[in-house]
Amino acid sequence: MTDLYVSWPEYYKKIESLAVQVHQSGWSFNQIVCIAKGGLRVGDTFARLFRQPLAILSASSYAGKNNRLRGQLIFSRHLSMTTETLGDNILLVDDLADSGKTLKEGIIWLNNEYRALSEIRSAVLWYKGSSIFKPDYYVDYLPDNPWVHQPFERYEQITLADLSVIVEERK
Repeated sequence: MTDLYVSWPEYYKKIESLAVQVHQSGWSFNQIVCIAKGGLRVGDTFARLFRQPLAILSASSYAGKNNRLRGQLIFSRHLSMTTETLGDNILLVDDLADSGKTLKEGIIWLNNEYRALSEIRSAVLWYKGSSIFKPDYYVDYLPDNPWVHQPFERYEQITLADLSVIVEERK
């Protein structure tokens, strides 16, 4: 497996490219649901650009050293949202479709929990060849399935004690 390293500027350019792609598709949606943690930044940016409410579906499946071991997929019991009801046309966003299981199961979860949905479409920054699920929108297709090193990963590998030293050195 190869590695793909992404900087903060590259990361946000990909989010912007994805937003433009969704916009240019002409599809109209009235709710964004992001899969947390990876989809939080995508969801936040989309909610601001599209001026649509954001709901958060927390999911967990990675553990082990450097969060590289895929385990059991666990979803939160409820969506976190500020609206009384969930919209009926949902754009489900995440950072990537790695195995595709989270997106596939996320759509099933939404349909089971919110029966009045008309349509759900999905959008990710990276879509890997190993994914069992093809998102409706994606920026990059990665047929060789590299491990994507996103800029926020450093916070999973650094301690607060180490960060305290770094912050003090900046002063």
